Amino acid sequence: MTDALTDLLRTGAQQLIATAVEAELACYLAQFADLRTDAGLAAVVRNGHHPARPVQTGIGPVSVRIPKVRSKDGTPVTFRSALVPPYVRRTKTLEAALPWLYLKGISSGEMGAALKVLLGPDAAGLSANTVSRLKRDWAKEYDVWKDAAFDDEPIVYIWADGVHSGLRGEDDKLCALVIIGVTARGQKRFLAIEDGVRESTQSWREVLLSLKSRRMNAPKLAIGDGAMGFWAAMDEVYPTARQQRCWQHKAMNVPNCLPKLSQPKAKAAIHNIWQAETKDDAEKAFDLFIKIYEPKYPKAALCLQKDREELMAFFDFPAQHWQSIRTSNPIESAFATIRHRTKRSKGCLSREGMLHMMFKLGQCAEQNWRKLRGFDYLAKVITGVTFKDGIETTKPDQIAA
Repeated sequence: MTDALTDLLRTGAQQLIATAVEAELACYLAQFADLRTDAGLAAVVRNGHHPARPVQTGIGPVSVRIPKVRSKDGTPVTFRSALVPPYVRRTKTLEAALPWLYLKGISSGEMGAALKVLLGPDAAGLSANTVSRLKRDWAKEYDVWKDAAFDDEPIVYIWADGVHSGLRGEDDKLCALVIIGVTARGQKRFLAIEDGVRESTQSWREVLLSLKSRRMNAPKLAIGDGAMGFWAAMDEVYPTARQQRCWQHKAMNVPNCLPKLSQPKAKAAIHNIWQAETKDDAEKAFDLFIKIYEPKYPKAALCLQKDREELMAFFDFPAQHWQSIRTSNPIESAFATIRHRTKRSKGCLSREGMLHMMFKLGQCAEQNWRKLRGFDYLAKVITGVTFKDGIETTKPDQIAA
């Protein structure tokens, strides 16, 4: 597929490159302007061109010819263009586009056909092998990232969850143990994306101990669902961190213990608890739910009652943060697009390949994250200012005293 505009752009680019390379050559020859042979002639002169070679760009292949030089007195000289270095066959922006295309849904087997449409029929060297090399680079980036130390600023809140991939052909399904943290300046960032065995205590302990060895401080609050493995590991590694159970998971799990006809009313009753303006109002709504449903549906009442203290922890933090710390939605929303992409490739990826793809997709997601709402209150949380029903009750001068 070709058109006149693209051909014109490609021709113009070829002429611009030739002009720029000639300017580079002129600067290079100027270094030898004072060198002369015994006959008084220039010692270093032009000597034709190297064979033309195509360079793949965003507008297709552009033919490039690099000039050659020679020395008349036998001194070895070589002209190398900084604009078009030797052996370069594609632009850096095109190199960056390959992993982006792969991450966004074009499989390695379809990469060649897709690039031919984008860059023309001469898009050589951009095959599945190229994507394989890029995936090896991702593995190296992941190894560096997961060992990097936390030396910049403290982590205030963390969200934790286990993301199941559903890899086909695996006896033990990959469960990526994911932790997202928010820094003192309100920036959200991935702290861990590790391969785990289900969501066992041992797997979570290894992840948390790795974070601690990288000098991550104890967070003020940890948010997650009811997976007991994570909380048991938190009690061991970061015992001072407060715990907040995810209301979104609880609002789904409790009604599942009820008949379908009773579920809408139960969901509304649960909504009244976690959307209450004060903790006292939430406690009253909580007691009312237990009183209504415990006689007939003790399993539903127990599902809610067993995490009562942990469900109410958010009331002791700034109200501006409630929207974010009541649930583990930061992980769920981030991995919605990741699940969409990995679902297509799960049959042809290894456990390590799936983990590395999650890592790269996570890095892409981080770029679009907003700061935590009310991030200016994070400093008060760090310094120990107390909050009741989301309102500050301790003044900084009282803490200093």
